[in-house]
Amino acid sequence: VLDHPKYRESKRIAIFLSMPDEIQTEEIIQDIFKQGKECFIPRYKPQSSHMEMLKLLSAEDISSLALTSWNILQPGDDDTAREEALAGGGLDLIFMPGLGFDKKGNRLGRGKGYYDTYLERCMKHPRGKPYTIALAFREQICDSVPVTENDVPVDEILYEDC
Repeated sequence: VLDHPKYRESKRIAIFLSMPDEIQTEEIIQDIFKQGKECFIPRYKPQSSHMEMLKLLSAEDISSLALTSWNILQPGDDDTAREEALAGGGLDLIFMPGLGFDKKGNRLGRGKGYYDTYLERCMKHPRGKPYTIALAFREQICDSVPVTENDVPVDEILYEDC
């Protein structure tokens, strides 16, 4: 990941805070700050498919985040001081989680459509859709995953020995 050309050239990067069953993103987040890049993390709105990407101030800033009922760390609803990526300069790159992927770039998420609706909003931003890279375990690569017309394929899937 750290040597990937898209990562190296990107300045504004969104990344998920990993859950125990996902590719761990802590080292990537530390490198984003070490390289002087801007880091954005998701804030999910329950009972909807709305997600924002809010600026993380430092790798240590993660410890100030609230734990949701889904066991995900994210800025609280009362945290209004953080920049939202689309309200500012948009994003260059989004690292995406998922449960399963196929070689065509189709992604099976957790069923709420957060990333798909966020990418639709990105396409309306003057900067356009950021490059998307899914981070996966080899075991998550399938022959095909079910998709609908609202699903936005990822540009690239990175997994061990890909």
